Amino acid sequence: QVQLVESGGGSVQAGGSLRLSCAASGYSTANKCMGWFRQAPGKEREGVAAWNSDDNTRYADSVKFRFTISKDNAKNTLYLQMNSLKPEDTAMYYCAAARWLCGPFLLTPRGYNYWGQGTQVTVSS
Repeated sequence: QVQLVESGGGSVQAGGSLRLSCAASGYSTANKCMGWFRQAPGKEREGVAAWNSDDNTRYADSVKFRFTISKDNAKNTLYLQMNSLKPEDTAMYYCAAARWLCGPFLLTPRGYNYWGQGTQVTVSS
């Protein structure tokens, strides 16, 4: 059974940083497509960053040059380093994993099969 457990969320002031972690069990992160999504109240879930199975990465325009996705296959863990945080980054952040490939759906939920429970990120101005 695949389990994804996020951690590292919290409250921070604008301009601050947080590092999210997603520990996977029952799932090997090597050569797989994984991503981070977020959902604010009343809004749709949106893709933030993705790590493709070919080790290429993709970012939403809103987080480019501020967020960095990384992966440690030895630890079966996905990370999201978030710098220069803004109030509009406030959301529940979810880790997602595909059975294998995401295809063209790197930053859309339909590309993923497994989801974590989420970790809350709150950025105050």
